[in-house]
Amino acid sequence: MVTLVRVSKEYLRGGTLVMALQEVTLDVSQGEFCALVGPSGCGKSTLLNLVAGVDHPTGGEILLDGRSTSGFVDRDWTRLRREFVGMVFQAFHLIPGLTAEENIALPLLLNGLRGKEVGLRVGECLESVGMRHRQHHRPGELSGGEQQRVAIARALVHRPQLILADEPTGNLDSASGAEVVALLRSLPQQTGQTVIMVTHSEAAALQADRLYRMKDGRVEG
Repeated sequence: MVTLVRVSKEYLRGGTLVMALQEVTLDVSQGEFCALVGPSGCGKSTLLNLVAGVDHPTGGEILLDGRSTSGFVDRDWTRLRREFVGMVFQAFHLIPGLTAEENIALPLLLNGLRGKEVGLRVGECLESVGMRHRQHHRPGELSGGEQQRVAIARALVHRPQLILADEPTGNLDSASGAEVVALLRSLPQQTGQTVIMVTHSEAAALQADRLYRMKDGRVEG
């Protein structure tokens, strides 16, 4: 599903060369829940951004569903994120003026979907995250845990094969965080989707099928 082969990422900071990732190799299988854990600045979020095509490696190769991304241009990455990848962030990135169901519908509308199919898919996702009873509420009327559930539903609504979650519990209390991790944990089991989660939380990381520890831009195991 997701394969990194000796992937590196370097950039300049104030004239100094920084190695954000150093020849990282890993393989995440279809239907696997994988966690990347490590201290701030170790390269976890950089790795996730490279898989999503938000940033690009300076060395190595990334393969998604068996296909090399080395020759991808911007429109290829845009299409991939719209069809293949769902993204969940620490900051929920919900639009304040829209209701929960309207926020969830956005990816479908951006993909050109209209009519009854939008309502059916949004309803299905609201049910899957336990938020049907809050569908008409705006983000400011929801708790942090509820907002993250809506954000996860939005990431699921276009039925991606791969979910990338960057510190999804970072803004939540421990109880809400545990619920969100349990929800992400359920996706590979129920739908066969692949989940890669970046986290500082050891408790969250231990829920994964496979755990990679990162330090100084390298994967330790």
